[in-house]
Amino acid sequence: QVQLVESGGGLVQPGGSLSLSCAASGDIFSRGIFRFKTMAWYRQAPGKQRESVATIFSTGTTNYVDAVKGRFAISRDNAKNTVSLQMNSLKPEDTAVYYCNTSPGMDYWGRGTLVTVSS
Repeated sequence: QVQLVESGGGLVQPGGSLSLSCAASGDIFSRGIFRFKTMAWYRQAPGKQRESVATIFSTGTTNYVDAVKGRFAISRDNAKNTVSLQMNSLKPEDTAVYYCNTSPGMDYWGRGTLVTVSS
């Protein structure tokens, strides 16, 4: 059974920082397979569709949507089956529920973690 558990969200003022973490477990991530998976962070703002914001390939290469480029940094720890997202210079438009998943995403999604950027 696949499990994706996101954590680290919260309320932060504009210009602040947050660090999100995602723990992946289950058959498709076991036996060293996680390191070969392309992983991504997605977000879904109120009234909007879920979008991918940051991707990390098995090689460590990263991609970002233009809206977060230069402010967000995705990383992975293959020994721990975790993916992280460091978010700096946060803006109110970054407010959303953040999820991690493979890229492309599986049918299964975790609960996500809510990030609220507000003064």
